[in-house]
Amino acid sequence: MQWSEEAIVLGVRRHGESSVIAEVMTRSRGRHLGMVRGGRSRTMQPVLQPGNSVDVTWRARLDEHLGEFRIEPLELRAGRLMETATAVYGVQAMAALLRFLPERDPHPHLYEALSVILDHLHEPADAGELFVRFELAVLNDLGFGLDLFECAATGTREDLCYVSPKSGRVVSRAAGAPWADKMLALPAFLGDESRHAADAAALADGFRLTAFFLNRHVCEPRGLELASARDGFIQAALKALGAPRHDQPEEAHA
Repeated sequence: MQWSEEAIVLGVRRHGESSVIAEVMTRSRGRHLGMVRGGRSRTMQPVLQPGNSVDVTWRARLDEHLGEFRIEPLELRAGRLMETATAVYGVQAMAALLRFLPERDPHPHLYEALSVILDHLHEPADAGELFVRFELAVLNDLGFGLDLFECAATGTREDLCYVSPKSGRVVSRAAGAPWADKMLALPAFLGDESRHAADAAALADGFRLTAFFLNRHVCEPRGLELASARDGFIQAALKALGAPRHDQPEEAHA
């Protein structure tokens, strides 16, 4: 069996003396693993860095086998991704999120989103907002999507500012006021047709929101924790936007 497709490198691990197991994200075949013979060579090591776009040909005798990759470089972003802390941590954190998805399960919109975010990781405001949206998309694909477009209590789409921690549905300011201290904040940049740019405070609210539901629905049932790279990304993004330490989000738990 054989197929060829463009892919983004998520990571590698050593296999034998000179080979590696490469993990890539593809548009139509999802997250996929394969062995790269000679993957530890001086020629291949720069190509197999996380964040690089590559052309992949996969071969195996049977579909369920690990198979082998033949990899050719397309866009080598890794050098640029090493220039800022948001980029260094961001590429690792997104790879960790994609590992929550079943291997070989296609998620074409997540592949496209990953490609876009990789080109914006050096801009903290853009990177932070895109990262929050990426986490929401991962939650949605795992079957735990949030409803952020219509008030759960009244049906209005105006003045939405809370998210119910129980239902994951958005609530308007008036309807949620009696339970405001139990609600999660809805960042303005996630509002329907919002034109608000993400500032440090809004990003911190966004990170708290997604962490709460990722922990409740994804990590805790599997006995896992969110990747430490996520914390590094958040700290770097908020620091770059001038957020004081006490405004940075603490780890959220259900």
